[in-house]
Amino acid sequence: MTSPAEPQPPEKHRGPVVLRRDQVQTGTTDQRLLDSRGPSDWVHTDPWRVLRIQSEFVEGFGQLSELPRAVSVFGSARTSRESPEYTIGRRLGAALAEAGFAVITGGGPGAMEAANRGAQEAGGLSVGLGIELPFEQGLNRWVDIGINFRYFFARKTMFVKYAQAFVILPGGFGTLDELFEALTLVQTRKVTRFPVVLIGTAYWSGLVDWLRDTLLPSGKVNPADLELITLTDDVDEAVGVITAAARS
Repeated sequence: MTSPAEPQPPEKHRGPVVLRRDQVQTGTTDQRLLDSRGPSDWVHTDPWRVLRIQSEFVEGFGQLSELPRAVSVFGSARTSRESPEYTIGRRLGAALAEAGFAVITGGGPGAMEAANRGAQEAGGLSVGLGIELPFEQGLNRWVDIGINFRYFFARKTMFVKYAQAFVILPGGFGTLDELFEALTLVQTRKVTRFPVVLIGTAYWSGLVDWLRDTLLPSGKVNPADLELITLTDDVDEAVGVITAAARS
């Protein structure tokens, strides 16, 4: 008879380090960096944090510098495997791989897993850039190259630097953060020829309508800014927009 599987001990990833059992601590590295409350010992520790931040950039640049052309895909970690959104994410990952793109995600579950899975199953390169969070996620099993970051800003740099486009699946605050950061970088010409594609018209049309009906009339954005967004339900159209931009 086989014995039942033993329960897994509590586990936390802190950059490349894995902590288990009583070594798991509350809070994250980002939180300790940004939280200004508490004693003044941060004056003495911040210079050392600079070296840790530097190491994350060095590790990321070193590992990702030889990637083929790639697309960063974002979406909710809460997307279930049974949902249509997961199916679309999986199809998207496969289509991008077949078009010759590596797929970069946050490496977590849900929509991120779907895109990584589709890319890996289609024979493409599947990349996951994880982040230390108070609630542990870990990299999904379909990631071929995975890097765990302590700092959001180092991780965000990798998403942009090594991608030719962003594709946004339905998601929450984190997904919206990545969406608007990408749009800001394109709008301010920090990056050029960088398509931003929203997949899911029913999910995203309310946001796009708000941008058009509220921000535009009030002069907060220009008409050309709204043209930075492609909204579609068609995976082939999304990949076509990205491929055309890569050729230009």
